[in-house]
Amino acid sequence: MTRRIKLFLSLSALPAAAAGILFAGATLVFPAARPDEPVSADTVGSIDGEAIAVSGPMSVEVVHGQVKTLLRSGSDIRVKAGTARIDLVEGGQITICGPAHLSVLKSGASLTLAVENGTIHAHIEKEPSLTVYTAQIQAKPISIGDGPQDMLAGFDAAGAMCIRANRGAVRLEQQLTGQSLIVPQTGDVLLTNGQLETIRTSAGHCSCEMQAARSAPPPELSRLATAEEIRKRSFDAKPNAPAAPAEKPAIKEEPIYQVYMPPLTYDPNTKVASEFDPKLILLVRRVRVRPTLIFQGRVEGEEVAAATAPPPIPVAPPAAAATKPAGAPNDGFVNRVRNFIRKLWSSS
Repeated sequence: MTRRIKLFLSLSALPAAAAGILFAGATLVFPAARPDEPVSADTVGSIDGEAIAVSGPMSVEVVHGQVKTLLRSGSDIRVKAGTARIDLVEGGQITICGPAHLSVLKSGASLTLAVENGTIHAHIEKEPSLTVYTAQIQAKPISIGDGPQDMLAGFDAAGAMCIRANRGAVRLEQQLTGQSLIVPQTGDVLLTNGQLETIRTSAGHCSCEMQAARSAPPPELSRLATAEEIRKRSFDAKPNAPAAPAEKPAIKEEPIYQVYMPPLTYDPNTKVASEFDPKLILLVRRVRVRPTLIFQGRVEGEEVAAATAPPPIPVAPPAAAATKPAGAPNDGFVNRVRNFIRKLWSSS
């Protein structure tokens, strides 16, 4: 006969410190729940991890050959090393990066995580309404336009608290002073000593990546082939034709436009964020210049004989003094005087 152990703790009747001591000291093991058992209102979700310790209200179920631990309101979780994943019954997911220690409390559609150390990464679609408590800071994600909520909260190696709003905003409140601050979407801040006055931009001090749900592969069942299947395979078997090589798509040489904008700044001390000057926006157009076409090589074909010009006729240089032929009349001055005297003598 299986002995069942039931422990009921009233958080309203006990102080928070006493309840934490009872949860940390008690380790309960429940028998496997029946598949037809309805999900309780205080059920948080199933937890999966390699080095985890869960104490407080919980139950164990076997689903498709896998053992799942269901967390209930008041469960205390310790992640000794590695990571753990909580699949919420509403459909969200919480990843815990160890070493970490936290407690979960659920009341209706509200889920509270009391984090002592470590880092959590929560992704909430619509429900439940999540609130993260630390020793001094209360962090609550805020949905933008009914969109999903994705936040990271934890402590780095130096003990400073880091908050990152991946989807939606995060509202921070100092529990002692009542001061509040809203971290916008994609904001990443770091708090020192739990004071909002010391908030500054973080450069990714904390990191905790989401884990993908691990599911066991379905079992493979084998059987003997029938005579009809053997005959069909033997007659219908065809040699594998070589696959046609895929044609490489032509590279389109198109201009590339790039827009360079000044970095966006965030200052929590100013109420109105300063806008950047649109004149600082730079548009760059990148193109590939085609090189000049240069042909190198030689032309092949029939050789054509080049027409040669006749050699030039040598020209004799002019003589210094041309010789007069014999018997040529002398047209000099002496001959004219002689002819004049002959005319005078002939007339007389």
